Amino acid sequence: MNADSTHNHLLAAICSVESNCNDDAVGDGGDSIGAYQIQYAYWKDATDFDKSIGGSYQDCKDSEYSRKIVLAYWSRYAIIDRVGEEVTDEDRARIHNGGPNGYKRNSTNKYWTKVKAVLTTTKKEITND
Repeated sequence: MNADSTHNHLLAAICSVESNCNDDAVGDGGDSIGAYQIQYAYWKDATDFDKSIGGSYQDCKDSEYSRKIVLAYWSRYAIIDRVGEEVTDEDRARIHNGGPNGYKRNSTNKYWTKVKAVLTTTKKEITND
């Protein structure tokens, strides 16, 4: 199982919370773009870490490209060596929202609550199908 399929549910929940999965979304006064609301510094961190992604910041308006950016960012920052324990979906979501140390910031708790609610709803829908 690759990292992308491992995190599909979390990626879908983040996409939903960030923009209702709208590739054309622009937020944070124009600083965040695409379905995952990627900022330039986030994109730069991810592409510096995984040069194989290539592309330009504007490519973040494509959700498939943005998924690669998020996964690379997590590969760089959502790791045991940084977090100090097994990395959870909560850690990943809070890092996505609050940067490399977002998992420690109180300001990302509300964001995690939103993502967790989507994850919980999605799991209930899958179970009821």
